[in-house]
Amino acid sequence: MVSIEVRGAYVDFPIFDAKTRSLKKQVLGKVGGKIGTGAKVPIIEALQDITLSLGEGDRVGLVGHNGAGKSTLLRMLSGIYEPTRGSTRVVGKVAPVFDLGVGLDPEVSGRENILIRGLFLGMTRKQMEKRMDDIAEFTELGDYLNLPLRTYSAGMRVRLALGVVTTIDPEILILDEGLGAIDAAFLAKARERLVDLARRSGLLVFASHSDELLAELCTTAIWMDEGRIRMTGSLGDVLAHYKGRVMAGNA
Repeated sequence: MVSIEVRGAYVDFPIFDAKTRSLKKQVLGKVGGKIGTGAKVPIIEALQDITLSLGEGDRVGLVGHNGAGKSTLLRMLSGIYEPTRGSTRVVGKVAPVFDLGVGLDPEVSGRENILIRGLFLGMTRKQMEKRMDDIAEFTELGDYLNLPLRTYSAGMRVRLALGVVTTIDPEILILDEGLGAIDAAFLAKARERLVDLARRSGLLVFASHSDELLAELCTTAIWMDEGRIRMTGSLGDVLAHYKGRVMAGNA
């Protein structure tokens, strides 16, 4: 049985050369949270006192404004960031789908990169070879699959990466909606595969700004705000409180 247990977890980023306020804002915009005060070295408090327990069958949406800590939480759950304090315990194979360029080699062909990316996500070479034709058809890249990745546009690279990740069978799927760099028609096609991927996963954590997609994939939600969990509960309740606050703040 897959599970995620987080107890009192913090993720801090010390900024050793933050001499200007603009630099602090730049870093804060990338990791979320807030800037700590009172220390000789400025600290970005990206996540603060995160406690949660997830198990088999859970479908959890992450909501919150940009910079609220959603992406940092996804990376901590994926094992990319270790908590500065507190603990995380993950049982099951994690498939992180947000940094689509990770595991791609610009000097080898698209077909070789399909194998590399699959191995990065925990698949075997034989499993990826069986999926090769399906991935090639999905990407619509044709003969480009025989060319080095450095000859690809940004959109072509995303197509290749999506072709790989949407064929795996994840135990724990950590998914970020932000894809970018692909045209609307292909995005609709990719969305169908992402929905199917989410349904095949044993446990899903999904960060999104789309109420429609959250409703399609998730049953519960976590509202992140300034690096903290502000609310957990059913998707409908959390969205109602979050949207109500956002609308009031914009009034």
